[in-house]
Amino acid sequence: MAIVSFLISLAGATMLLLFAVRMVRTGIERSYGASFQRVLTRQHSYLQASLVGLMMAVVLQSSAAVALLTSGFAASGMLSFPAGLAIVLGGDLGSALIIQILTFRLDWLIPMLLAIGGYLFVKTEAKKARQLGRILMGVAFILISLRFLREAMDPIRDSAFLPTVADYLSRDYITAFLVGSALAFVMHSSVAAILMCVTLVQIGAIPFAAGMSLVFGANFGSAFIPVWLTRGMPVTARRIPYANLALRGSWALASLFAANFALRTGLLGDPQGGQMLVNVHLAFNLSLLVLALPFCGHWQNLLERLLPDQQKVQKSQPAQPVSALDMEDVANPNQALPSLKRELLRMSDLLETMFRPALELYRSGDKEQIRSVQAIDEDVNRCLSGIRAFVAAIPPELYEKHDAKTARDLMEFAIRLETAGDVVAKRLTVLAGEMRAKGSSFSQDGWSELVQMHEGILANMKLASNVLVSDDLESARLLSLEKTEIKRVERESRKRHLRRLQHGTTESFETSDIHLETLRAFREFNSHIASIAYPVLYQNGQLLETRLINEIAE
Repeated sequence: MAIVSFLISLAGATMLLLFAVRMVRTGIERSYGASFQRVLTRQHSYLQASLVGLMMAVVLQSSAAVALLTSGFAASGMLSFPAGLAIVLGGDLGSALIIQILTFRLDWLIPMLLAIGGYLFVKTEAKKARQLGRILMGVAFILISLRFLREAMDPIRDSAFLPTVADYLSRDYITAFLVGSALAFVMHSSVAAILMCVTLVQIGAIPFAAGMSLVFGANFGSAFIPVWLTRGMPVTARRIPYANLALRGSWALASLFAANFALRTGLLGDPQGGQMLVNVHLAFNLSLLVLALPFCGHWQNLLERLLPDQQKVQKSQPAQPVSALDMEDVANPNQALPSLKRELLRMSDLLETMFRPALELYRSGDKEQIRSVQAIDEDVNRCLSGIRAFVAAIPPELYEKHDAKTARDLMEFAIRLETAGDVVAKRLTVLAGEMRAKGSSFSQDGWSELVQMHEGILANMKLASNVLVSDDLESARLLSLEKTEIKRVERESRKRHLRRLQHGTTESFETSDIHLETLRAFREFNSHIASIAYPVLYQNGQLLETRLINEIAE
């Protein structure tokens, strides 16, 4: 019975730990996720790139999250292989630093973190304040889960079961290595897996030798996580996780044999305790970074040979993606509505391709790139025409009232997306051309404000796609709040721009009209994107009919 109680307590503590780590990461991504692209894709030396990866891992509390972000940007061509690999190696060291911080006995912080975090998350409406509350509560839950983990071990610490397993793992370090690898992969969190190993050693549940082998295995297993999660991505995205797996796996195996040999021959003395295990983990990741960083560029040719690019599309094949709409499905709501959503996702992808380089056009003024962006607008228009014809062909007698309304809502969103495409093709590209003709540039503060707004809108586009697919109420509410946030950013930017004019900033005078028009265009573009949230909010009774006061109190 003690074993069953132990397993239940262990499972509960583990799930709480995983939930808490994810809670912290979610809060940070929702507050600052839009800035990650600019930070990661900026040109770096290998050392600078590794420091960026280290900071990102500390912020996100996950080296796997850093690897996924890096792979995504590598797939889009915004990040080179050597810089991406350097970022991932730095992220591995950053996750090790997080473990060092979280292993301190910080139980005294838990009530304060819960009180402050709970108040911010429940009682405030400001986006960043709510997400800060989420982060603080997540850190508190991590500390609580570690306390639960220590308490779960107390009943069986002196039983015959745990010492037998611990003694076996300390003698058979290969098995311990494999167990650690499986643990990290199954938990999908190296931070959570290694924290568990450190806690077990700290409370004396397993000996140091077993914990060390488990930690080396967890380092190896954690490298499989981004490989697994990027399996459906393009080859350019998968090369970085595979290179990291090769480096991390070979170094983990070498360290496993070397450390156990040194431990058994007495070269390391008699290391004990959880802090010494944390030091081993830090030393492993730091040494890997130091040894591998100078050779990041040399791995590119090898990975390109092992994972070659896919064959280029033959000229005889159609250049444009095939529409997801099939008129034969129009009479079946179960087929027609998902087809409409797939086509809208394709339309959204085209729109993102147009909008992403919008600010780059302001600086480069490249006529060819401007024409390319405007050409994509024709594809967006064709998508709308196809959706309009598809919805018009729906036989009303075969559709329930709810399904018919859903089709109309999707049609409305398609119209909004097409209008958003016009904002880019007919306003932003024209403004970019004017900037090039004048040879002028924004002030440093003005440019930063536009970049911040641009990043926020790109993040909202991804959120809007999630709402389109899932009809999730929480995501729809978040998208609506983000729309309000973009309005606030636009309003504050206008005020700061006027203050710069009052102070006589030359660049602000030269680009005043373009800056203000760009702000209005960005705000309008974001409003069209965020409109997908309205049907979900209205259906769940979360949308007011009007903002006007119905009656004036007498």
